[in-house]
Amino acid sequence: MTEHKHDPHDRSGAKALFVELRKLPDDSAEYADLRNRLVRMHLPLVEHLARRFRNRGEPLDDLTQVATIGLIKSVDRFDPERGVEFSTYATPTVVGEIKRHFRDKGWAVRVPRRLQELRLSLTTATAELSQQHGRSPTVHELAEKLGISEEEVLEGLESANAYSTLSLDVPDTDDESPAVADTLGAEDEALEGVEYRESLKPLLEDLPPREKRILLLRFFANMTQSQIAQEVGISQMHVSRLLARTLAQLREKLLVEE
Repeated sequence: MTEHKHDPHDRSGAKALFVELRKLPDDSAEYADLRNRLVRMHLPLVEHLARRFRNRGEPLDDLTQVATIGLIKSVDRFDPERGVEFSTYATPTVVGEIKRHFRDKGWAVRVPRRLQELRLSLTTATAELSQQHGRSPTVHELAEKLGISEEEVLEGLESANAYSTLSLDVPDTDDESPAVADTLGAEDEALEGVEYRESLKPLLEDLPPREKRILLLRFFANMTQSQIAQEVGISQMHVSRLLARTLAQLREKLLVEE
């Protein structure tokens, strides 16, 4: 893999680029170009963090691909006005993505082997397509790359629930997110980066097909609202309203359950 030079003194320049990125529509060509530039600028951080896990039996190139997913997520979420260095903000998310990659191989017995293999294939395909396009891939792109149906892609994304044993009351410390129970019903990013416990899965199963699909696209495929709107065939505003309403309903059901 090619080494990328990075000037540690160019932090002010990077911050200016992030400020500009936040002003652009996330479905514009300018956004995609600037986003790719920021990702490339911080690839040395990804390579440095991936090397910390190189002695655990996984190829370094694979770990770097997985870590790049965390970098892309960090670029998308970073708020330059919070006064935190990007590398400080991104490191927990990148490391968390690598740790999740290893956990993907520690499935519980109850998960069918077919779903284990599908989930791992989706992880690899997502990393490759994210690097290729500079954004999270759509369900259609994942299906096309793996030669499977979109329904199978969604099944694989949803199967992540099956190996999660984290409590809703425990924060996801990998990327410093609050507890799930505290964030359900909040803004768009309410479920970002969170793995569900088994008691949440029946609630997802009870959702209408469209709402369930939108949640899977947003919080498992990591698609933006604009991408979801195109995928589902509705307006971005409608997507936003459906997400807010569905998350509020899930929160109410969780409170009743507990």
